[in-house]
Amino acid sequence: MATIFSRIITGEIPSYKVAENDQFYAFLDINPLTKGHTLVVPKCEVDYIFDLEDNELAAMHVFAKSVALAIQKVFPCKKVGEAVIGLEVPHAHIHLIPIQKESDMIFSNPKLKLTNEEFVEVATAINQAWEGGDK
Repeated sequence: MATIFSRIITGEIPSYKVAENDQFYAFLDINPLTKGHTLVVPKCEVDYIFDLEDNELAAMHVFAKSVALAIQKVFPCKKVGEAVIGLEVPHAHIHLIPIQKESDMIFSNPKLKLTNEEFVEVATAINQAWEGGDK
């Protein structure tokens, strides 16, 4: 059975896409810790990120870097934090979170509640700042 992320990639479940290429898909986390919190997933369905082939893992991080640079342009922050936890969905993914302080990365923090319009605005802004490929 396809994971929720595979269903998002195929468009079966809607998402707020910020970037995509032939191997990876980036979209906003619907329970963000901060505005701009984005998930990067491989299009191939792999549960554990370290089960990816070395070249796939490297390419995923290069793609994530291009998305993180776009996030940082849109949301001035000290850094874009990266987290790989992978327990909540059995599909490898990287969290990219604009942060001002380390505590912004604590996943038990209260999540932001954004409107559909806010999600669309954030996704559009990141996509427009993204220099990783065709828009």
